[in-house]
Amino acid sequence: MQIRYHGHSCLELKGEKTRLIIDPFITGNSHTKISVEDIRVDYIYVTHGHGDHLGDAIQIAKKNKATVIAPFELATYLSWQGVNSHPLHIGGGHDFPFGRVKAVPAFHGSSLVDAGQREIIYLGMPSGVVIQLDGKKVYHAGDTGLYGDMKLLAREGLDLALLPIGDNFTMGIEDAALAAEWVQATRTAPIHYDTFPMIKQDPHAFVKRLQGLGINGEVLPINQWISL
Repeated sequence: MQIRYHGHSCLELKGEKTRLIIDPFITGNSHTKISVEDIRVDYIYVTHGHGDHLGDAIQIAKKNKATVIAPFELATYLSWQGVNSHPLHIGGGHDFPFGRVKAVPAFHGSSLVDAGQREIIYLGMPSGVVIQLDGKKVYHAGDTGLYGDMKLLAREGLDLALLPIGDNFTMGIEDAALAAEWVQATRTAPIHYDTFPMIKQDPHAFVKRLQGLGINGEVLPINQWISL
């Protein structure tokens, strides 16, 4: 499997026969070097409904005739937008032609905000996700604070853990380092940082902290395929 990071929480996975993107926030993402038109995927996973995670999922899904996998309420909302969707819920998993997808807890929110109408549309529970593709397992934590049951993810035998470090809305570096200890992935990388001033963090400081704990941490390059 190969992976490609587009900044914020957006990550592509490319297997032998299947391509998948998580939280496709492209438009408005100052870190990404691609456009929506560049994305070629078969599946999309959206962890929750906030605009910097739902992002361009509807446009990408329609253009690619891709299936969006998401927590139930969000998947239902997307189906109403004319998107082919598959609903999951926390703790549930499903076997797809490419492998298995399991929704796991994330402590956060999930909604669409219409500032003009001063309306908030509730979109159910947020999630993290464990994706198995070509024999590899990737954990994308979504937006979350630290919680004790992350320890249970060590049973998954994770090849890569993607953990938010931006603080303010999610874990900061200190809590994310503890999460990395708990999930025990072979490799760990930071996400959800530097996109906005309020989540400015040094990803290299996070990796250095992990190395001090004996954990294999790395800062993922932007828009570059690397092997997992």
